[in-house]
Amino acid sequence: MSKLTDLQSFVQDAIDRGATSIEEVHLAIANMPLDFLAKIATLEGMAESAKEIHTRSIGNIYETIRAVNLKVGEIAARLLGKEKAAAPEKEAA
Repeated sequence: MSKLTDLQSFVQDAIDRGATSIEEVHLAIANMPLDFLAKIATLEGMAESAKEIHTRSIGNIYETIRAVNLKVGEIAARLLGKEKAAAPEKEAA
């Protein structure tokens, strides 16, 4: 059962790290046009405001992905724990 628990932990960690990496790339790509617009004096304020809103929105999306991943990991850990506790009964039967 330890292998299943290790696998569950590995998958959960990989999803979390993957979401963080994708978020960083997403932000970098999304900020390119806003950074360009911010170089134009008359658009600087609007571009910075848009960038702030966009950054928060992207952050919220990936934070939700990580939160769901955490909850799924907790559920999987509980199920693995129950299966682990039930295993001796199956062997005895």
